[in-house]
Amino acid sequence: MRVNNIAKALGVSGDTVRYYTRIGYIRPHKNANNGYKEYSKKDATRLKFILSARQLGFSVTDIGNIIQEAEKGKVACPLVRQLIDQRLQETEKRFLETVELFERMKAAVMDWQDKPDKEPTGDMICHLIENFSYTNTK
Repeated sequence: MRVNNIAKALGVSGDTVRYYTRIGYIRPHKNANNGYKEYSKKDATRLKFILSARQLGFSVTDIGNIIQEAEKGKVACPLVRQLIDQRLQETEKRFLETVELFERMKAAVMDWQDKPDKEPTGDMICHLIENFSYTNTK
């Protein structure tokens, strides 16, 4: 398969295939007759693994480490479990921070709803922000 064939088969762009080729995560062989890169079923399987890992939140570096473990003949699953635990904790932290931001924004909208606009002064840019104080009630 050529770049566009494997890309179409997996529902990604040719640039995605080229990227993972460039960083060495998939390794097509060159066709001696025309110099084109030819991707095998093994390459397609590897790329599908990479795409699935990305959907689960693994970083490109994580995926490289997992691939290296497997290529050394080691069982990669313990590393996968460790990494997903880390990603889960990081994602939960970001989620909670986003929820807090959402609550602050809602509070601001409610607070500012009936307040008039004011001209900026030398010290004040926008009184809405400058006078806003958010109290977390949780």
